[in-house]
Amino acid sequence: MKMLMRYQCVRLSEYFIFKISLFCLTFLCGSFSLTTVAQPKIFTSANAHAHNDYLHTVPFYTAYNTGFGSIEADIFPVNGILCVAHNKKEIQPQLTLKSLYLEPLIKELKANKSRRIKLLVDIKEDHELSLKLLLQEIEPLIQYLSTPQNNKQLAILISGERPLPAEYKNYPDYIFFDDDLKLTHSASEWERVGQVSLQFTRYSSWKGENFIDTIDKKRLQHVIDSVHRARKTIRFWAAPDNEASWILQTQLGVDLIGTDKIDELASFLKKNQNRKSVD
Repeated sequence: MKMLMRYQCVRLSEYFIFKISLFCLTFLCGSFSLTTVAQPKIFTSANAHAHNDYLHTVPFYTAYNTGFGSIEADIFPVNGILCVAHNKKEIQPQLTLKSLYLEPLIKELKANKSRRIKLLVDIKEDHELSLKLLLQEIEPLIQYLSTPQNNKQLAILISGERPLPAEYKNYPDYIFFDDDLKLTHSASEWERVGQVSLQFTRYSSWKGENFIDTIDKKRLQHVIDSVHRARKTIRFWAAPDNEASWILQTQLGVDLIGTDKIDELASFLKKNQNRKSVD
């Protein structure tokens, strides 16, 4: 009986989280005249996101050379520079955002004018100082940076510890913000949202084995469609990182599939792309 009550409480909690998310989206869709974002018809490596990319043996280039469309770096401000690390214990002074990501981006984007990519900067501490330092460090990249009015080669998105939507206007328009649908936005604030990133386990407890619960699948599809109607792309974090999950996400129309398994996801997407081309 206790187990059943605990399960019911968890499901009820998931339901209210889902309703809150939909309320935020309904407010946006009801307030503005919006057109739906087109879902990918054929998924490629451009629809892949390298989660905690810096943990790979070769940061940036492993994902970039595989064609990934999005790369994630966690940052801490340390003595006037931005260091890349998952937590403070792992900080190493030589592992900086500039050396691991910004300098390689300058080199690669200059060499390949057709390449498009997102850099998701996950701020772990002190967003005001971190953003101040970030603005200084990305100055050499400004010519490549997208804005709401001009889609260029590189989009910078701020995740993790970030300012409130009302404060977005205090930052240059080439700084976009990741959103989790927990706060409402005005039209101008929503324009600064670069994508929506949601915790998968807020919507489903599926572990990537057997079949996903029908109710969970409908809940996921509903929020994905709602985000698209609000003219934004969507990704999930903490989703199962296996082929069953990747298949589900492509079926549901998730725009960016996150992974720690760069080579495996790239191989899956290539195989899936070839199959679609034959069909």
